[in-house]
Amino acid sequence: MDQVSNELSFKEDTHFENVLKMLQFHARTNHNQLSVPVNRTAWVTSPAVVNAYYSRSKNMIVFPAGILQPPFYHPAFPRSLNYGGIGVVIGHEITHGFDDRGRQFDKNGNLQQWWKAEDVSKFYQRASCMLDQYGEYKVDEVGLKINPVNTLGENIADNAGIKISYQAYKTWRETHDEEVTVPYVNLTHDQLFFLNFGQIWCEVNSPEAMLTKLRSGQHSPNRFRVIGTLSNSEEFSEAFNCPVGSRMNPEKKCRVW
Repeated sequence: MDQVSNELSFKEDTHFENVLKMLQFHARTNHNQLSVPVNRTAWVTSPAVVNAYYSRSKNMIVFPAGILQPPFYHPAFPRSLNYGGIGVVIGHEITHGFDDRGRQFDKNGNLQQWWKAEDVSKFYQRASCMLDQYGEYKVDEVGLKINPVNTLGENIADNAGIKISYQAYKTWRETHDEEVTVPYVNLTHDQLFFLNFGQIWCEVNSPEAMLTKLRSGQHSPNRFRVIGTLSNSEEFSEAFNCPVGSRMNPEKKCRVW
C-alpha cells in the first residue's frame, strides 16, 4: 500500500506529470498481471459507473452500484418500473452469454465453440430477421442506416432481455399485489413496465457522436433500441392495444430467444 501511495503522489501544480504517473502506474499494473493467474472476480469498471456488462472471457455479469438509481431502479418505485428498468438490463446481460459472440466461449470463459453446428445454423436463421429489421432503420439527422451486423448481439440481448424481465414480473405478480402506484399517471402496471424501458434509453447526441455510434458502435441508437425491441413484443402491443399492422405492431416479428 505504501508503494502505491508513493507511486501515485500528486501535486496540484503538475497536472501533466500527474497524468503520466497514472498512465505509467496502470501500464506497470497490467504488465505485472501477465505472470500471475487471472483474477476472475476483478472488475474492469468502478462501482460508481452507471453501466452493466457481461464478460465472455470470465462468463460473468457485473452490475456496478452506480446503475442502482432512477430511472433504472429505486426501492420506492412500483415493481413494474424496476422490472422495466434494471430487470431488463439484467436479462440483457444474461443473454449476451447466448448471442453471436457469447456462444463462442464456454462456461469457463475459454474460446471454445460449445454449440452444435445445427444450433448455430438455426440461430442465424432467426437472427437474420433482426439483421433485416434493424438494417432498415435510418437516422435522418445524419442520413445513415444502422449497421445490423455490428449491433446484432446487442439487439438480440435487448429483445430477449425485455421478454425475460416481463416474464419475471408476471411471475412475481402471481404471488404479490402491486400496491405502489404512480400519481397522476393513468397507466396500468403492464404499461408502466414498457414505459420505463423506453425511459431508460432517453438520450441526446450531437451529429458527430451519432456518426461515431453508427460507424463503430455495437449498440443501435437508443431510439431504435426502443422501437425495434417493442415492435417485436406481443406483450407490448397487448398492453397498449396497438393495431395489427401498425408500426409498433407489425405482423412479422423477430425473435431469437
